[in-house]
Amino acid sequence: MNINDLKLFEAVALHGNFTKAAEAMFTVQSNVTARIKSLEEEFGAALFLRTSRKVELTSAGKTLLHYSKQIGNLIEEAKLSVGKSDIIKGHIKIGFLETTMALKGPGIVNEMANKFPLVDIDLISAMRDTLINDIMNYKLDAAFIPAPIYNEELEQIHIMDERIVAVTPIGIKSLNNLIEQHQIKAIVFDQGCFFRARLEAWLISNNIMNYHKTVINSIEGVVNFIESGIGFSFLPEEIVSSFYSGKKIKTFPLPKEIGMVKTVLIYRKDNVSSPVLKAFLSLFS
Repeated sequence: MNINDLKLFEAVALHGNFTKAAEAMFTVQSNVTARIKSLEEEFGAALFLRTSRKVELTSAGKTLLHYSKQIGNLIEEAKLSVGKSDIIKGHIKIGFLETTMALKGPGIVNEMANKFPLVDIDLISAMRDTLINDIMNYKLDAAFIPAPIYNEELEQIHIMDERIVAVTPIGIKSLNNLIEQHQIKAIVFDQGCFFRARLEAWLISNNIMNYHKTVINSIEGVVNFIESGIGFSFLPEEIVSSFYSGKKIKTFPLPKEIGMVKTVLIYRKDNVSSPVLKAFLSLFS
């Protein structure tokens, strides 16, 4: 076993596919397959469950991934401590809700580029549960998500408090006017969206169990449909005021229990030895 074997193993775990892992590592599939087989023989355990559609980590594979990440972090840390250069370089993957990325992504990229110019950043947007799952499976290094989060394996840093507002067509006079309509129409993101969950909780609190929904997975699309009079939605107040103040829409404040959300930055506690992750976290210390 060598370090490259572990990198190939991590690539297969990340992509869930031998061919994609080979492409990402600039090698051939036969080499990846051979090295994984060699690792399995060395550890005496199957590392992946192989099906016709994908490969998944076994429990032994998940354990090895945990140690492989730590080994990689220690090697990078050793290079900084022992080597002639203390310049941090590498690659980091950060997850966001789409709304948080729109608000905070550009500033974070600029600050990282100024302070750590040799660190490349991948920004990935996804639903909250997907982001948490990807952190747990080492597919992301850190992610910005709405609190609360209860997981002993994760560390969290409070980033900001946001206010959610109801965004409606221009003709709506009040929230009471909205819920008194014959048919409630909403523009929402897919299931799993934090703002959709808050919207549905608010409707339920007003004894509305059913509503007509139009699913659109872009902020721009949601706002455009609201402006067209098709329905309403819940969005962060800062998104609306920063990017859509010229639209023919209205916003209404919501009760505190529905309208306030705390955003936290989460990361695995066992990944904190990564010099690149440490550099990123230093932006929020």
